[in-house]
Amino acid sequence: RAAIYPIVGGLRPLTADPLNDNAKAEIRHHWESVHSASGQPFDFSFFERDGFIYDTEPACRALVTVRFLEPKSSLDFLNRMHRAFYAENCDITDKDVLAELAEAAGVDRAGFLEFFPTRKMIYLTASDFFRSQSMGVSGFPTVILRANENLSLLSAGFRKFEDLKPHLDQWLESEPEQAPVNDKAAETDPL
Repeated sequence: RAAIYPIVGGLRPLTADPLNDNAKAEIRHHWESVHSASGQPFDFSFFERDGFIYDTEPACRALVTVRFLEPKSSLDFLNRMHRAFYAENCDITDKDVLAELAEAAGVDRAGFLEFFPTRKMIYLTASDFFRSQSMGVSGFPTVILRANENLSLLSAGFRKFEDLKPHLDQWLESEPEQAPVNDKAAETDPL
């Protein structure tokens, strides 16, 4: 009844400096809060890394690349990437790690590695960053519902699905049927 189209917001794109102790403490606090609220596993040995540059642009571009190549694999890839980073302490700034995750989600590895570094994927990723900023997204994840040209904020930041579901059901019942999103066309204007 509704299509899901992930748009990347960036969080920490193009960061060039390694995480310092203050940044690690701040991020750890956020992770502990999410773990406490959701029960999601986290590998806190991440904070023992020295010199790690926490640039989220490569992971965002990887999702955009997967979305471009195999739109139906986007959410599976996103789930695999989150699990690899948060629960398994994998380096998702590494293109080879990202290619392995893409392949596990059903995307051709060679195709992923061909498209990932291209100007088009860099541009589409930057377009997603701009789009999310222009919609006022300031917390992750954010869920925005779209009916025709109307946008409605469902959630900004983590919320349990059981808390979202009644609001989502109400929205689905009140909105007219939506045509499925043509993912290739959406690459130029999903919203």
